Amino acid sequence: MKKSTVTEIRERFDNEVERFSNLETGQVATMDAKIALELITCAARAVKPQAKTILDLGCGAGNYTLKMLSKVPNLDCTLVDLSQNMLDKAFERVSEVTTAKVEIIQGDIRDIELPKNHFDIILAAAVLHHLREDSDWEMVFQKLYDSLTPGGCLLISDLVIQDHEGVNELVWKMYANYLKQHGDEEYQQKVFDYIEKEDTPRSMSYQLDLMKKVGFSSTEILHKNACFGAFGGIK
Repeated sequence: MKKSTVTEIRERFDNEVERFSNLETGQVATMDAKIALELITCAARAVKPQAKTILDLGCGAGNYTLKMLSKVPNLDCTLVDLSQNMLDKAFERVSEVTTAKVEIIQGDIRDIELPKNHFDIILAAAVLHHLREDSDWEMVFQKLYDSLTPGGCLLISDLVIQDHEGVNELVWKMYANYLKQHGDEEYQQKVFDYIEKEDTPRSMSYQLDLMKKVGFSSTEILHKNACFGAFGGIK
């Protein structure tokens, strides 16, 4: 199947702002969304308790930055998303809870320029699975590593595949059952169809290995349930 273009993905997210502003409804298709949100923001605070700057990649309506600000207040926030509608909502919500600088950047992480050695915390929730080729993944991980301050962290919450075909089949059956429990067979098929059309997830092992390859000094696995994981690297 031909994968969605960046424009098609942006158009879909332009129409999903209200859903993604609500943690209850926005994250139903994501297993353990609240657990991952809590773990990632707690881990970021543990790694960089004196953090001053955060980059929220694929920020959506701003849920991750809002949670981070509840743990480390008044961070300078840089919010990146394909969708201007999402960014407008995120800017509005984040600006209400911080007196620090809030900057928004519309664009694809593959194309935008990031400052070097600048961010203490980078959060990437449900965004990197839109990367396609190995070269994309390597370039983006290198870019994110370069933009972190020494000791800074990149923390990822995302859809992942498994490296072994049999295990992968098992895990996606688990996910299908989860979706049927939260909807029905039609809902499960709808979610699987848009994953097939839009997403090219990689395994957690692949991403942790890639972190080491581009220079991260250590990596951490925070959580894994079926085809969802929370993990990261420290510069």
